[in-house]
Order: sequence, then C-alpha cells, then structure tokens
Amino acid sequence: MNDFSPSSIFRLPVYRCSAMVVSHGANLGDNLSFADELVLDDTYFVRPAARATRLALAPGECGAFTITGNTEIGQPGAVIHLDSCLTFMSIQGVTTEVLVLVEVDEDGDVVEIYALPLAPLQPKQELVLVGVDTENARAKLGEFACVSFTRGTHITMATGEQRRVEDLKVGDRVLTRDDGAQELRWIGQTTARAMGEFAPVHIAAGALHNSGDLVVSPEHRLFVYQRSDELGAGRAELLIKARDLVNGTTVTRTDGGFVEYYQLLFDDHQIIYAEGIAAETLLADLRSSAILPEDVVARMRAGSLRHSDRSYLDFDLPQAEGADVTATLRRASTG
Repeated sequence: MNDFSPSSIFRLPVYRCSAMVVSHGANLGDNLSFADELVLDDTYFVRPAARATRLALAPGECGAFTITGNTEIGQPGAVIHLDSCLTFMSIQGVTTEVLVLVEVDEDGDVVEIYALPLAPLQPKQELVLVGVDTENARAKLGEFACVSFTRGTHITMATGEQRRVEDLKVGDRVLTRDDGAQELRWIGQTTARAMGEFAPVHIAAGALHNSGDLVVSPEHRLFVYQRSDELGAGRAELLIKARDLVNGTTVTRTDGGFVEYYQLLFDDHQIIYAEGIAAETLLADLRSSAILPEDVVARMRAGSLRHSDRSYLDFDLPQAEGADVTATLRRASTG
C-alpha cells in the first residue's frame, strides 16, 4: 500500500536520457544513466535538439511513483523510481543538479531513464559530472515539488490580521476556508535557485483580486470558486497551478538569483488566504515527506495528519494562444 495518503498529480519537466551524451571520458558515447553506471569526471554534451517534456506522476507503492494518464512522456501506469541526484559543473564553474528517474516494466527492467534538471539545461552545453548522490535525491525532489510561499507574503490570521509568512510561529491560528481557525503544526524554510522552470510565479496585485503581489512556487495550487463556469470545467470549485497562469504580463516568472520559500503544514491539507486570495498549504504526502522532520513523518504514518486528497479539484487550464486566462478567472469568480 502507499506510504501516505494520495495527493494530486504533479508534472515534472524532464528530458529523455538521450538528451545528454558522454563526449569525453570512460563512458564515451553513452547516454545519461542511473548511478551504478556513471563515472565521475565524464563530460556530457547536451544535444542541440534537447527539449523538456512533462512527466505526470502520482505517489505509488513502496516509495515509488506511478506515471498517470495525462503524461506527455512515458507509459501510463508504469512505475518510476527516483535514483539519484547528480551534480554537473560547466566550464565556467557553475554547478547544476539533475535528478535521475528510472521507469521500469512489470518485471523491474529499465524501460527509460529521465533527467530532471534543477536549473535550466542549455543546448550544446558541456557539463562535467562531479557528484553522484543516492541519499538525498528525495529531499531535492521535495524542495522542488512542495508548495511554498515566499518571504513577505501576507497570511490571513484567525483574527483577520495580515501577518508576513516569515513572522508566523508554530501554534499560531490561521484562517482556513473550510475549517475556520486552525493551528499551524510545522513551518519549513528553504532557499532555492530561481531559474527557468523553477523560478517562482509572480501574480501582480489585482490580477486575481489579490490585495498585494503574490509570489509562490510554480506547483502551488490556487483555489478558484466559479460563480459562472467561464472555464467549462463543469464544476464551481477548482485548484489551478500557479505556473499554468503565467501570461507574461500580470503573471510572470521571477527569474534569477535565489528565492526564500516557506512551507506551512496543518493537521489537514488546508486552503488559506495569502494576499487575500485562496491558496493551498503543504500536503503531507510522498513528495513532501523528505523535507519534514521525523516526528511529523511519524504522525503522517500514524494517520494523525488527516491530509485529504483534493486532486478531484485539479483543473488544467486550456492553453489558448493569446488568451488572457486571468481575465477569465476574474469574470468567473464575480459573474
């Protein structure tokens, strides 16, 4: 059975292993592979045609993941194992971390290997393999996939006070959409590189009726209640990922440098108010477990964290060229 309660599907921008080939070294001519087959100091060439494709995953059994039906790559239903975190260095001395995921068939044989770079890969770039880590890959995935607020975000407290997320403390009572005032059980804080696919999403004040600028992690889901079904979802309540809202004007990527992230955990997966709009909190599941302290993980396994599956609310926005999705959402929430 699953280690934790189910969570929503998450989609990772991955490359097939053939996107990176050894141009100098012991494994000359070989594609990127899993940890046991790698040799330090090999130089990898990123092929000119290398492009990222979305791999859709859900928590599976025994700590693995399962490819879901809406994936753009891989075989739906197949098992995915997180193998390792690799560190590469460019000729300029800049390091890039890459997670290796392995798809296997029913017999456990390798079908495909995928690379998930934690910073953008540049075609025609040469990278030297300088580190292979098989112990901390899950924590790295957790940092990438977990929903987070950025420093300075105003959170609505049970009293109506607007408090910055960095000033919150365990035990504080926060206003939730579904369960009223709830106590914060854990607060996480991480610092990540803000680059490319992994740069936080900046939602300008007023874009979604938010009172101030809201900056969140790309996978962060915002709650939308449609008074009129402008999106054709067939239901009123939706959860929409921040990265799907990017339009280049009112919703953009904050690209460059580093970003300070905060994760908020309650007894249940909650919808709270950040800069005046509804947004999810951290979901206790297979992805987030690696960044949580041992006592919180023990509570997860014991079932005292009642983290409901809200995946039925997930909605993928139609990507119509030139469409202003934020305007549609504003109409839907007020119409």
